[in-house]
Amino acid sequence: MSDYDVVIIGAGIAGASLAAEIAPHCRVLIAEAEDRPGYHSTGRSAAFWAETYGGPQVQPLTTASGPWLHSPPPGFGDRSFLAPRGSLTLAGADELALLDALEADFAGSGVRMERWDRAALETLLPGLAADIVAGTYEADCQDIDVGGLHQAYLAFARRAGAAIALRSPLVKAVHGTGGWTLTLGDQQVTAARLVNAAGAWADPVAERSGVRPLGVQPFRRTVLQLRTTPAPLPDLPLTLGVRGDYYFKPEAGRLWLSPHDETPEDPSDTAPDELDMAIAIDRFAHVVDWKIDAVEHRWAGQRSFAPDRLPLIGFAADSADFFWFAGQGGFGIQTAPAAAKLAAATLLGTSPDVMLHGVNGHLYSPARLG
Repeated sequence: MSDYDVVIIGAGIAGASLAAEIAPHCRVLIAEAEDRPGYHSTGRSAAFWAETYGGPQVQPLTTASGPWLHSPPPGFGDRSFLAPRGSLTLAGADELALLDALEADFAGSGVRMERWDRAALETLLPGLAADIVAGTYEADCQDIDVGGLHQAYLAFARRAGAAIALRSPLVKAVHGTGGWTLTLGDQQVTAARLVNAAGAWADPVAERSGVRPLGVQPFRRTVLQLRTTPAPLPDLPLTLGVRGDYYFKPEAGRLWLSPHDETPEDPSDTAPDELDMAIAIDRFAHVVDWKIDAVEHRWAGQRSFAPDRLPLIGFAADSADFFWFAGQGGFGIQTAPAAAKLAAATLLGTSPDVMLHGVNGHLYSPARLG
């Protein structure tokens, strides 16, 4: 008999959430290459839940996750992981067609969006640049307690019997008639099934397992923490450009700003680039007339996408015991509850949770990539 029914590679939000869903039903090991879970993308998230973020084919997972995040089930604490924020998507006079397209993409989806004119925008965003003329407001956008959510999933998984092995990168995985023989760091274990929740390292994990990689590409995303005059009001909405070229939000009296960059990289412990930081500040200066007093902190993380930018949730076409749970881009946190329940049902062959009503799981199957 195998040591484990399922070994999950990666202890970020993907691996932790799936482990919490399946650990009550089978023997689970989470193998993490770093010395703490969530060191890479999960620990560097900008921490918001926005139904339009990720596009209309990701939105059903985000929307389905909202009630769970707001009122988590027993065992995940007695408080919400969400806090009200709201979001504004801004457009200049030459970008109104993009704003129209954004609204059309989500027409009939149930996502609440309001078209605001400049006067309405100025009530929430003082010092607005003259060429910003309109925007959409999403009242339901929320902040996410990413650290609290990640730790709650890990704690639940542990209580349900899941083991976690840190400093245990997948070196090699060999599949045979009895399942998988895995070399994790300097130890060897066996498992019936292997789950690839390795984020930026998803393709290398597939290759080390003798499974065809699916073109999961990591992209660098940069964030700056600014001290500004005026200081951002606590209720300032998440503010995005309709072209997807910046976003900013308040955080504990400071401003988090990103140029919304996507620079392809090899999987790594990435770091911010000076040019991206300069671009972020320049774009911010074209949105509001605030003074930047200091850049207090800067960081970068890697967002990983499949070629069509949809998540990968399902068994590999070339290995019945290899399961993809990767390619979650920048929306892995906000979709975690629904994505984990979909993955658990697919992996274990059980009925989908009622939460997944309206979610078409076939959209995310790796089979779509051939």
